[in-house]
Amino acid sequence: MKIFVYGGQKSGKTSCAVRYALKFSGKKKPIYLATYDNSYGDKNMQKRINRHIKERKKSFKSIEKTTKLHKCIKTNETYLIDCMSMWLLNHIELPQKKILKQLNKLLDTKANTVFVLNDISCGVIPADKISRKFVDMSGLIGQVLAQKCDEVVRVEYGIETKIK
Repeated sequence: MKIFVYGGQKSGKTSCAVRYALKFSGKKKPIYLATYDNSYGDKNMQKRINRHIKERKKSFKSIEKTTKLHKCIKTNETYLIDCMSMWLLNHIELPQKKILKQLNKLLDTKANTVFVLNDISCGVIPADKISRKFVDMSGLIGQVLAQKCDEVVRVEYGIETKIK
Protein backbone atom coordinates (compact mmCIF):
# COMPACT_ATOMS: atom_id res chain seq x y z
CA MET A 1 0.00 0.00 0.00
CA LYS A 2 1.31 3.44 -0.93
CA ILE A 3 -0.31 6.56 0.55
CA PHE A 4 0.45 10.14 -0.48
CA VAL A 5 -0.38 12.81 2.14
CA TYR A 6 0.07 16.44 1.21
CA GLY A 7 -0.83 19.85 2.54
CA GLY A 8 0.58 23.23 3.43
CA GLN A 9 2.95 24.02 6.24
CA LYS A 10 1.46 23.21 9.67
CA SER A 11 -1.63 21.72 8.01
CA GLY A 12 -1.60 18.50 10.07
CA LYS A 13 -0.20 16.25 7.35
CA THR A 14 2.38 14.54 9.58
CA SER A 15 -0.27 13.64 12.18
CA CYS A 16 -2.42 12.23 9.40
CA ALA A 17 0.52 10.26 7.95
CA VAL A 18 1.35 8.86 11.40
CA ARG A 19 -2.18 7.46 11.72
CA TYR A 20 -1.92 5.78 8.32
CA ALA A 21 1.51 4.29 9.06
CA LEU A 22 0.34 2.91 12.40
CA LYS A 23 -2.79 1.48 10.78
CA PHE A 24 -0.87 -0.32 8.04
CA SER A 25 1.94 -1.61 10.23
CA GLY A 26 -0.31 -3.81 12.33
CA LYS A 27 1.55 -5.12 15.37
CA LYS A 28 4.99 -4.19 14.00
CA LYS A 29 6.47 -0.76 14.67
CA PRO A 30 6.54 1.29 11.48
CA ILE A 31 9.76 2.99 10.43
CA TYR A 32 9.93 6.76 10.33
CA LEU A 33 12.34 7.96 7.63
CA ALA A 34 13.30 11.50 8.60
CA THR A 35 14.82 13.32 5.63
CA TYR A 36 15.80 16.72 6.98
CA ASP A 37 19.52 17.53 6.85
CA ASN A 38 20.22 19.96 9.69
CA SER A 39 23.89 20.37 8.87
CA TYR A 40 23.05 24.08 8.56
CA GLY A 41 22.70 24.33 12.34
CA ASP A 42 19.23 25.93 12.20
CA LYS A 43 18.17 26.05 15.87
CA ASN A 44 14.48 26.61 15.07
CA MET A 45 14.42 23.57 12.80
CA GLN A 46 16.25 21.54 15.44
CA LYS A 47 13.42 22.34 17.88
CA ARG A 48 10.92 21.05 15.30
CA ILE A 49 13.01 17.94 14.74
CA ASN A 50 13.25 17.29 18.49
CA ARG A 51 9.48 17.68 18.85
CA HIS A 52 8.87 15.19 16.02
CA ILE A 53 11.34 12.72 17.57
CA LYS A 54 9.57 12.97 20.93
CA GLU A 55 6.13 12.54 19.31
CA ARG A 56 7.09 9.36 17.46
CA LYS A 57 9.55 7.82 19.95
CA LYS A 58 7.29 5.13 21.38
CA SER A 59 5.41 4.25 18.21
CA PHE A 60 8.11 4.21 15.53
CA LYS A 61 11.60 3.03 14.79
CA SER A 62 13.46 6.01 13.34
CA ILE A 63 16.02 6.32 10.59
CA GLU A 64 17.59 9.68 9.76
CA LYS A 65 18.33 9.45 6.04
CA THR A 66 18.68 12.38 3.64
CA THR A 67 19.39 10.60 0.34
CA LYS A 68 19.02 7.21 -1.35
CA LEU A 69 16.01 6.26 0.75
CA HIS A 70 15.23 3.23 -1.41
CA LYS A 71 18.39 1.54 -0.11
CA CYS A 72 17.04 1.27 3.44
CA ILE A 73 13.52 0.09 2.60
CA LYS A 74 12.85 -3.58 3.26
CA THR A 75 10.00 -5.73 2.04
CA ASN A 76 7.06 -6.29 4.39
CA GLU A 77 7.75 -3.21 6.52
CA THR A 78 5.80 0.03 6.83
CA TYR A 79 7.53 3.38 6.31
CA LEU A 80 6.55 6.97 6.82
CA ILE A 81 8.77 9.30 4.78
CA ASP A 82 8.67 12.78 6.30
CA CYS A 83 9.15 14.51 4.14
CA MET A 84 9.58 14.35 0.40
CA SER A 85 10.02 18.14 0.27
CA MET A 86 13.17 17.90 2.39
CA TRP A 87 14.27 14.87 0.38
CA LEU A 88 13.90 16.98 -2.77
CA LEU A 89 15.90 19.82 -1.21
CA ASN A 90 18.68 17.31 -0.48
CA HIS A 91 18.71 16.39 -4.19
CA ILE A 92 18.05 19.80 -5.74
CA GLU A 93 21.43 19.94 -7.49
CA LEU A 94 20.73 16.70 -9.36
CA PRO A 95 19.17 16.73 -12.83
CA GLN A 96 15.40 16.22 -12.94
CA LYS A 97 15.81 12.81 -14.57
CA LYS A 98 17.92 11.48 -11.66
CA ILE A 99 15.54 12.84 -9.03
CA LEU A 100 12.56 11.18 -10.71
CA LYS A 101 14.53 7.93 -11.12
CA GLN A 102 15.17 7.82 -7.35
CA LEU A 103 11.50 8.60 -6.68
CA ASN A 104 10.42 5.71 -8.88
CA LYS A 105 12.82 3.37 -7.07
CA LEU A 106 11.03 4.33 -3.84
CA LEU A 107 7.65 3.71 -5.39
CA ASP A 108 8.76 0.32 -6.72
CA THR A 109 9.65 -1.06 -3.29
CA LYS A 110 7.50 -3.84 -1.84
CA ALA A 111 6.70 -2.06 1.41
CA ASN A 112 3.80 -0.06 2.78
CA THR A 113 4.89 3.54 2.43
CA VAL A 114 3.29 6.81 3.50
CA PHE A 115 4.79 9.78 1.66
CA VAL A 116 4.46 13.32 3.04
CA LEU A 117 4.90 16.37 0.75
CA ASN A 118 4.43 20.06 1.40
CA ASP A 119 1.99 21.60 -1.06
CA ILE A 120 3.64 24.72 -2.43
CA SER A 121 1.74 24.74 -5.71
CA CYS A 122 -0.38 27.83 -5.07
CA GLY A 123 2.42 30.38 -4.74
CA VAL A 124 4.02 32.73 -7.20
CA ILE A 125 6.77 31.76 -9.63
CA PRO A 126 10.04 32.39 -7.78
CA ALA A 127 12.50 34.88 -9.25
CA ASP A 128 15.65 32.79 -8.74
CA LYS A 129 16.59 29.65 -10.67
CA ILE A 130 17.09 27.24 -7.75
CA SER A 131 13.78 28.19 -6.09
CA ARG A 132 11.95 27.76 -9.41
CA LYS A 133 13.49 24.31 -9.79
CA PHE A 134 12.40 23.40 -6.25
CA VAL A 135 8.80 24.53 -6.88
CA ASP A 136 8.67 22.86 -10.29
CA MET A 137 10.16 19.59 -9.04
CA SER A 138 7.87 19.60 -6.02
CA GLY A 139 4.91 19.79 -8.38
CA LEU A 140 6.28 16.99 -10.55
CA ILE A 141 6.97 14.80 -7.52
CA GLY A 142 3.42 15.42 -6.31
CA GLN A 143 2.03 14.40 -9.69
CA VAL A 144 4.04 11.17 -9.75
CA LEU A 145 3.04 10.31 -6.18
CA ALA A 146 -0.63 11.07 -6.89
CA GLN A 147 -0.61 8.86 -9.99
CA LYS A 148 1.27 5.92 -8.49
CA CYS A 149 0.02 5.81 -4.90
CA ASP A 150 -3.05 3.79 -3.95
CA GLU A 151 -4.53 6.64 -1.92
CA VAL A 152 -4.06 10.40 -1.91
CA VAL A 153 -5.05 12.52 1.10
CA ARG A 154 -5.05 16.32 1.19
CA VAL A 155 -4.82 17.91 4.64
CA GLU A 156 -5.93 21.48 5.29
CA TYR A 157 -6.12 22.94 8.79
CA GLY A 158 -6.21 19.47 10.29
CA ILE A 159 -9.04 18.31 8.05
CA GLU A 160 -8.26 15.29 5.92
CA THR A 161 -9.87 14.82 2.51
CA LYS A 162 -9.29 11.59 0.64
CA ILE A 163 -9.11 12.50 -3.05
CA LYS A 164 -8.08 9.10 -4.41
